Amino acid sequence: MSQNNDTLVIAGREFNSRLMVGTGKYADFQQMVQALEISGAEIITVAVRRVNISDRTKESLLDHIDLKKYTLLPNTAGCYTADDAVRTCRLAREAGLSDFVKLEVLGDEKTLFPDNEELLKAAKILVAEGFTVLPYCSDDVTVCRKLEDLGCAAVMPLGAPIGSGLGIRNPYNIRIILENIKVPVIVDAGVGCASDAAIAMELGCHGVLMNTAIAGAQDPIAMAEAMKLAVIAGRLSYKAGRIPRKLYANASSPIEGLLG
Repeated sequence: MSQNNDTLVIAGREFNSRLMVGTGKYADFQQMVQALEISGAEIITVAVRRVNISDRTKESLLDHIDLKKYTLLPNTAGCYTADDAVRTCRLAREAGLSDFVKLEVLGDEKTLFPDNEELLKAAKILVAEGFTVLPYCSDDVTVCRKLEDLGCAAVMPLGAPIGSGLGIRNPYNIRIILENIKVPVIVDAGVGCASDAAIAMELGCHGVLMNTAIAGAQDPIAMAEAMKLAVIAGRLSYKAGRIPRKLYANASSPIEGLLG
């Protein structure tokens, strides 16, 4: 199937790019804009706490983002309770950002692992209030199933701790999630290089979300392009179907049937 006909669908909305990128940690806004452009991403995450929505006379992150070109995905980064996360999402919607939200409820300051109990609590409230919820969660199929049952539009299991660059630490958990969840599965957190993104896509994930891997690279612009190509290649590889793994060699040029 052509890449052009293979769209990502989330809550009925179609996207050509399966790469989602964040807007934090860049050296300056110009670098951020360039990275977003070359990444080809259509969905970009914005930490609500970093957006100046109380005083529009001052420079804001949103001043540098073409809102006609990108779909904003406000996120609740830095929230440690369901109440705080819900309040942040409501604030984002009231400020006109979006009701399409990335829900994060963290449980530990050192690992930034999610607090799944608080996450489920927040997701239930937000879905009931009409938000399109994409939750950052642990790579646990039970949690993902509960989030799906609550009405979340996708699930976003971590590949590794946020910003760690460790790659996909447990591909088997991701495969189990993919086999049991019907909504899109998007790997969020832990990607460090292009091969990590390709691996996530080759597992069958529907998309990859990253920030630090691009913004923290020595050359963020080049890395943004690398990630774009890796996601495309990984998706095509997955759809093409890899050969089975075998312990022993299998000749590329068979000798059966050759005349002696």
